[in-house]
Order: sequence, then structure tokens, then C-alpha cells
Amino acid sequence: MSNKILIVEDDTILLESLQDLLEENGYGVKISTNSDDAVNLTYKEKFDLYLLDINIPFVSGIELLKSLRDANDKTPAVFLTSHTDKGKLKEGFLSGGDDYITKPFDNDELLLRIKAILNRTKPSMLKAGNLELNEENKQIYLNSNPLSLSKREYELLRLLMKNYKNTVPKELILYELWKYEDGGSEGAIRVYINRLKSVIGEEKIQNIRGIGYRLV
Repeated sequence: MSNKILIVEDDTILLESLQDLLEENGYGVKISTNSDDAVNLTYKEKFDLYLLDINIPFVSGIELLKSLRDANDKTPAVFLTSHTDKGKLKEGFLSGGDDYITKPFDNDELLLRIKAILNRTKPSMLKAGNLELNEENKQIYLNSNPLSLSKREYELLRLLMKNYKNTVPKELILYELWKYEDGGSEGAIRVYINRLKSVIGEEKIQNIRGIGYRLV
């Protein structure tokens, strides 16, 4: 799964150059030349990093990030700036910025800074064979492709992944998925198990007769 980066920069030549650089290095990239379009993009998609020019149309990159932080958007952000004024840089950090790089910048330095921030903020991933669980966004991936699961399907597969190659007793599944709510039964478990088998492969989940189920 490649990291997705949003670049907000009104210098179209620099913007296209940055897009080419990042895509050549395996990142997914979306671009914007102003704060309004950038906000719309953040509503539509989840990004792993923002690259924000400070001087952009409508509101500045600093004000843009402030509004995103006020909306509880914690996506790490790097300011691209020609400013060397310490007051302006301080304002950028106080708005929720994680780093800044001064124009003109060296491409290798930018790539290193991006990599360092993404490594530092990488969400916890649980791996079980060719399955990956992102605990932060509650998404499970099969061979890097996101799975479309209902809430209980997700909870069941998560439970099996956390006990990878170990048998999960039916009693534990009933408790974890239904707690003390109505609707939990061995028949209901079988329905969800069969649904998961159709999604990840029949051979991936073993029925341990009379005991429970095991992800292998």
C-alpha cells in the first residue's frame, strides 16, 4: 500500500515537478493550487501526509492547517516555504505543522524528510499471512487490497488475526461479537465464518470441531 500525499502549491511548475518526483518514488499523489480545493480533497480522501506551501490563494497554508487541526485532522504536514522569518516558522509549528523545508530545496532532502515523518507516524499494522490490519482506520487488507466487511465480519476477522494459527473458542467469539446482546449463537457464527471464507479463501479458516475456528 503506497502512502498518499496531498501537495498544495500555487506554483504550477514546482507542483508538477513535485508530483513527478513523488510518483517516481512510489507515492500516491493528489495536487491542489489553493486552500479551497485542498479542503475538498481532504473531505473525499484520507491522506498520509500534507505538503503545504505557506503562500497559497484564499487562505494561507498555515490557516489551512489550523482549520484541518480544528476538525481533528491529525495528518502530518510539512510546510514548503521561502520564509526564513523565525516568527512565521513558529506560527507554522503552532498551527500543527510537523516540519518545514525552505525553497529552493534538494529533492533528496525532501524525500528523506517525508520518509522520516511517515515512519514516525505509521499506524500499527497487524499481519497474519497475506492479511494486514490497520488498527487506526479499522481496515483489513488482503494482498494490500482493502476488504469490504460489515462491523461484525471485521470484528471476527480481527479476532482471528490476533490469534493467528491458534484456535479461537466459540465462547470467546460469542462474547467478542455480541457481548451480552441477543442474536449470538453458533449458527450466527457459522454465517459470519462462511462469509469470511468467501472473501479471503475457504482454506484460510479451519473449523476445529466442537471447539472453535483457526486462521491459518
